[in-house]
Amino acid sequence: MHPPFATQTEEIKAMSKHCTSGVDFRISHERVILLDTQPVYSPSILIDMMRPDGSSTLPVLSGDPLPADLAHELMGIQLGVFLASVCNILLVVSEGINDFSMWDLMLTVDLLKNSIPDPSLLTSSSTQEKENKNDNQSGSEEFMADVCFVHARLREHDFSRSKLMFLRKILGEHFEPSSLSIGSTSTTPADTDSSVPSSMTVDELSSSQQDVFLLPLRAHDNSTKFEYGTYSSMLGMLRDQVLSRPPRPFSKNLSERDWLRSSAKIWDMVKKSPVISEYCKALQSSGLFRK
Repeated sequence: MHPPFATQTEEIKAMSKHCTSGVDFRISHERVILLDTQPVYSPSILIDMMRPDGSSTLPVLSGDPLPADLAHELMGIQLGVFLASVCNILLVVSEGINDFSMWDLMLTVDLLKNSIPDPSLLTSSSTQEKENKNDNQSGSEEFMADVCFVHARLREHDFSRSKLMFLRKILGEHFEPSSLSIGSTSTTPADTDSSVPSSMTVDELSSSQQDVFLLPLRAHDNSTKFEYGTYSSMLGMLRDQVLSRPPRPFSKNLSERDWLRSSAKIWDMVKKSPVISEYCKALQSSGLFRK
């Protein structure tokens, strides 16, 4: 049994370092596979992968070395495409109520996740694929994980029904042109406060919507004035919500071993994706990154 995921120590926090590098995974007693990745848009990741001349030490794409800032950007996109391709539920975590950079990242993931197949289809034999080709083309779309956006480290004034409803309204408008499945909701993004019972609390709203969840600062664990619950209790609510949520199924049943093999194949596809490669060229010519 693997130990739990590593968490930041006070020393790591003081050094402003990240804790996870690459992708780490665990399997729970209930046979739930959990993935943890390095942070995206992290200065410490960028510093670790940058050579003195500004180029990247990591071969993000085949070919000549990329500038570190561009490689850092593409690495976040690749991780997003990979996770959206192999996970049933994807938690996208950001700090603060007004940080929408992860929303933009998921729009890019939705745009570039082209021709990445359902993991369960990679285990089929060529004969079965030919027999089921028409069914797969007519009856299934490309697999995309259900997404839940978690806004963490919030202050007490960020926890209000009006702010959460407004956040959900913006979320619906932001992803309206995309094919991204944000999750099952009991109300539409256009709902207003008047359409929701006034007795419903913020934590009840979060648990009923399933596409946005709010977490307070850890400091609130010691506060008796914070009415929405402690960090630990709300984190437990998020865990219960995720584990009780019906997962988006793959086209076929997969064993853990088959999922692991298919995931390795999909990561290889992501790294060699011509769509992401073309997007990289567009970014290079945009003038936003070092040449």
